Formats: sequence, structure tokens, C-alpha cells
Amino acid sequence: MIKVLIAEDQALVRGALVALLNLEFDIEVVAQAANGREAVDLVKTHEIDVLLTDIEMPMMTGLELIEEAKKYKPDVKTVVITTFARAGYIKRALVAGVRGVLLKDCPSEQLAAALRQIMQGKKVIDPELAIQALDDADPLSDKERKLLRLAGEGKKTAEIATELFLSEGTVRNYLSEAIAKLNATNRIDAARIARQKGWL
Repeated sequence: MIKVLIAEDQALVRGALVALLNLEFDIEVVAQAANGREAVDLVKTHEIDVLLTDIEMPMMTGLELIEEAKKYKPDVKTVVITTFARAGYIKRALVAGVRGVLLKDCPSEQLAAALRQIMQGKKVIDPELAIQALDDADPLSDKERKLLRLAGEGKKTAEIATELFLSEGTVRNYLSEAIAKLNATNRIDAARIARQKGWL
């Protein structure tokens, strides 16, 4: 049996994925999580072959979850399922070592077939997403990305500095760099552009 952990914040989508995959003769959903943090705890306590995760989730993104999960289960196969065909997401997912990237509207039999192929050591990328990934190059560093995400949430320079243990001057410098790289008018505009591209 292929043992799967699903991380998806939308209850309806999560329930549908669980139900559809449990209909397969060789796939069993052993755990499900509504956010990345919850999923990390489940990774630690469950024997799983595949971590199937959304990208945009509260508390921890799917890509951050994958990085954390690998610390506890380095051999787990990771698959991203997303609504967003954004080049930045796909590139970052591939860099993070995911074995599959699929769109949420793919047929359930396609998802099941992809999980079987991934268990055989293959990579499965939706063709539409693969084409997207060849487009825009992400100019942001990890630090700039983290700061922009917090700025986009409306946090002030002092709050960001405290949260990330940086000086306010350093925060301003990183944000200025990010704004310049994205040709944005301010930090909120930069966060919006980066989010649209899938870079946050």
C-alpha cells in the first residue's frame, strides 16, 4: 500500500482528495492536516510514503512544509497539488526536490497514476506547469522573500526586525533591494508582484 499524508487547508478539497484516493486498491490516506504546522507533527508520528501538499496554506506554506518534512523523513516522496500555474511556485517546488507537481483540477485517476509512478522513482509534472516553469526567473533571495511576505502581511519594519532577529536598518536594506529588483513602487507593491509571480 502507498501510505499518503495530505496537507490542504480547504476542508472540502481535502475531504475530496481523501475520499478519492481511498477508493484506490493500493493507496491509503493515513493522515490529513489543515495546515503546514499540523502536517509536520503528523510526519513525525506516521509512517508515510508520500506527502501530498497544497502550496498556499496558513502558518506554513507547502514548500516550507516539504523542507521541514525532509528533516524527519528524508526518504518521503513529496508531491505538490496546486490551483496556481505560477512559474515561481513550480521552480521552487522542483528545487525543493518534489517528485510531482499537479493541478487540483486533474482527474482523480491521473493523481493516483502519478503517485504510483512517483513510487517507482519517476517525476510527474503537469505539462502546463512545466511550460510555465520555463518562464520567469525569480530574482529574490530567500531572505528578501521572507521579509516581503511579512511586509505584505502589513507588518512594520520594527515588527519584522524583531521577528527575524535583524536590525531595522538591515530589514530596510533587504526590502529596498527587493523593491528595486521587482521595479515596484513600495514594499506592498513588491509583495503583490512577487505573490502574483508565485515567488512568495
